[in-house]
Amino acid sequence: MDLLARLAEDPKRAALFLDVDGVLAPIVPRPQDARVPGETRTELRRLNESYALVACISGRAGADALRIVGVPELVYVGNHGLELDGGAAEWGDRLQRFLAEVAWPATENKQLTASLHYRGLEDEGGARAALEDVKARAEHEGFVARFGRKVLEVLPPIDADKGTAVRQLLAERSLRRALYAGDDTTDLDGFRALDGLDVSVRIAVASEEGPAELREAADLTVAGPQELLAVLRML
Repeated sequence: MDLLARLAEDPKRAALFLDVDGVLAPIVPRPQDARVPGETRTELRRLNESYALVACISGRAGADALRIVGVPELVYVGNHGLELDGGAAEWGDRLQRFLAEVAWPATENKQLTASLHYRGLEDEGGARAALEDVKARAEHEGFVARFGRKVLEVLPPIDADKGTAVRQLLAERSLRRALYAGDDTTDLDGFRALDGLDVSVRIAVASEEGPAELREAADLTVAGPQELLAVLRML
């Protein structure tokens, strides 16, 4: 609570970085159905008027994150920070050829990256095992492949992640105070990007599917998007 108070005492010198799925928007069976609740959108607009930066850092494409959040005034960086890297386009073309060969039934194609979901499939255990083979094939083709919350993420081997996006946005605005809220393994990069700041707050939005490492690295743990909303209202 002391860290939150220190961040809120000078909002014009502070940034808020927020993941979308599982953080602002509740997890739903079909990713395309995810939406940020109206009361959360209202709070995001209030925060955007007070803070130097409110940014959504998502694994989704930035345009899709904007659609789900529904607050165009915010800054959106999608594809785990790759949208800020000019070298990602070439790998995007290679990814499209790879996905055409895989033909996974629940693929979220984000052009630069892809999410192969197995949430809600008839045999989740069997699907998870099948994705191990897809992971090996992706890595053989030179991609980075990693499991998250009932999903396999396939990404280009570029030194860009949620952490590099956070560092770039902070540097562009000369900000030394920040909060980051996330719920999955990729958000650990965002947590680490706050190292060395004058004020830093790391929030883990915990779930049974979420990694223990995120909770261990957090300054504050909340049980879901609704509890995070209560924290945001304190800022």
